[in-house]
Amino acid sequence: MVTVIKKGTDKKEIEKALSNLKSTKRFDAYKYCGTVKLKEYPLAIQKKMRDEWE
Repeated sequence: MVTVIKKGTDKKEIEKALSNLKSTKRFDAYKYCGTVKLKEYPLAIQKKMRDEWE
């Protein structure tokens, strides 16, 4: 979501825009930290994937 605040906007309108941002549901990336279990080192996987293009 993008909120545009133009130059010269009064304080009430800025506060209203900021309150709308606080009420939106956000994606919690920390919920998924450490859930992927890899059998190989990530750089080795990346090199294999890049070699497939050639």
